[in-house]
Amino acid sequence: MTKTLRPGRVFIDWSQNNPAKTTIAPYSLRGRDRPIVSTPVTWDEIRACRQPEQLTFTADDVLDRIDNLGDLFADLGNHRTTLPAR
Repeated sequence: MTKTLRPGRVFIDWSQNNPAKTTIAPYSLRGRDRPIVSTPVTWDEIRACRQPEQLTFTADDVLDRIDNLGDLFADLGNHRTTLPAR
């Protein structure tokens, strides 16, 4: 796992497939008692965050965010890079 032990290599974390993990796709509802949404945020929002609740979003919150900020995830496909060959 340690980057210094794998220079030029990408670590594929297979353990993220564990049922206890909550990693999901952007804009998906998390399977919890209070279904919050996996939501892209801006670096400014991260810098301004003082409590985790500030970056917790409901389905209604996300729709308002998209109206105000646009789809923060939309540009992802335009940023590609080549992984180094082994």
